[in-house]
Amino acid sequence: MGLDVNYIDGQTPLEEDEKESLLIKSITTRGELDEFEQLNIEKAIQWTIGKKWKPLFILSENFIKILHKKMFSDVWSWAGEFRKTNKNIGVDKYEIGIYLKQLLDDSLYWFENQTYSDEEFAIRFKHRIVKIHCFANGNGRHSRLMADIIMSHIFGKPLFNWNRRNLNKKSEARSQYLLAVRIADSGDINPLINFAKSKKG
Repeated sequence: MGLDVNYIDGQTPLEEDEKESLLIKSITTRGELDEFEQLNIEKAIQWTIGKKWKPLFILSENFIKILHKKMFSDVWSWAGEFRKTNKNIGVDKYEIGIYLKQLLDDSLYWFENQTYSDEEFAIRFKHRIVKIHCFANGNGRHSRLMADIIMSHIFGKPLFNWNRRNLNKKSEARSQYLLAVRIADSGDINPLINFAKSKKG
């Protein structure tokens, strides 16, 4: 029967061979997939609690991959591996490592030189990594958790408020989020920062 996914605005379609890497073969619908992925993500969030990680570790390719694997390894066999196909968003699959290294180098510079406020640092990182689109699936959720980890583990600040909203389903909150991302794509990061902090929705 296989997985039948109905994509909504802003979601990246999976290739057939990527779908075949589904570890829970009983999943056949988007709703079931979302449910199992969310359970896996909640386990990953629990894993982050109480950890004492240095900024150099968090801002590394190794950690980027580990976190994605923790978030999705119960569901996808390719969790934690860079995508092997090109998508409707993101850099060429062969350039993922190059663009990610640039982001990580930039981030260490931002951190060492206090280039941005804590919130802007985290949101700029989130925006850049989701534009690279390192993985076949889960890039938005991964980027938001990375921003939260940067806030909590690097800066000792509260998490962003987007955790209170389900941004994986079609909703007003998702529309506002995608609009803020697109405005950030054009160079204005402030609406995305404001959305992350907002308690509405």
